Amino acid sequence: MLKHRGFPGRLPGTDFQFVVRRPNPKGVTALTKRERFRDRKPMDRRADTAFMQALWEHFGDQPFERGNLDAGRLSWLFGREVLPAEDPFDPADYEAKKEK
Repeated sequence: MLKHRGFPGRLPGTDFQFVVRRPNPKGVTALTKRERFRDRKPMDRRADTAFMQALWEHFGDQPFERGNLDAGRLSWLFGREVLPAEDPFDPADYEAKKEK
C-alpha cells in the first residue's frame, strides 16, 4: 500500500479521516459509488470539499494510486469527481489508479 506523504490525515478539528495508517488485515475495502443527498450535514459537505481540495493540491489533474487514501471518503467522490483511470478497474485494490 502506497503511503501518500504530505497528504492531510484528516479535516482539521474533526474526526473526518482522509488516510488510513495501515492496510486492513481483513482485506481491502472496495470503493463504491455513494449517493449524496441534499440533506447531508454541513460538516460532511465541508469534509468532502476539503478532501477534494487536498486531492487537487496533492495530485493536480494526474491519475493517482489509491494507496492509503480512506475508502469511505473516496467513495463519496467516486464516479463523479474521481473516476477510474484503468480499464478494467478493481475497486478492491490499493494500487488501482484513479483520475480527477
